[in-house]
Amino acid sequence: MRTLLPLAAVALLAGAPAALAQSDDASPDAVGPMVTENKVDTQTFVSTVPNANEFEIQSSKLAQEKSSSADVKAFAGQMIADHTKAGEDFKAAMSQGQTTASIKPAGPALQPKEQHLLGELKSASGKDFDQKYIRMQLDAHKDAVALFSTYAKSGDDPAMKEFAKKTLPVLKMHEKHAKELAVAHQG
Repeated sequence: MRTLLPLAAVALLAGAPAALAQSDDASPDAVGPMVTENKVDTQTFVSTVPNANEFEIQSSKLAQEKSSSADVKAFAGQMIADHTKAGEDFKAAMSQGQTTASIKPAGPALQPKEQHLLGELKSASGKDFDQKYIRMQLDAHKDAVALFSTYAKSGDDPAMKEFAKKTLPVLKMHEKHAKELAVAHQG
């Protein structure tokens, strides 16, 4: 069960930058799901996870190709492995869910905001690439921790709620690692 958590966390983190934009995001194109401080509905949770997962995998594959930093490449490799596993865990939770039968999760295609972020990464290189990738990881993890924490407490589907609870510690670990990378690669 411990191996399921890292993967689920990774999946959630991937799509979090756009899908989980909170009210503190002042950009006019921010996408805000039905997330309040106390509740996340199952539809929002289920539709956010696959997109976040795919973004995490694609951005981390780019990091493995384009980064010249061993620590960034290692982090990206962990993100790919964890998000791949999270995708499998998510599918398993969906099949066991009591309220998910009528919900169709988003496909692996990225949403416009994630496509834009991926485009930014593709056009970056060197130190600029590393800093953008790390910043995106920080933002994604912050949003994913908030989403999973809220759903783990208030979710209405037992299987999805358990998935969120099991994934949360891994997401927190990834967030901590991303913060450490940010310090190591600042300015």
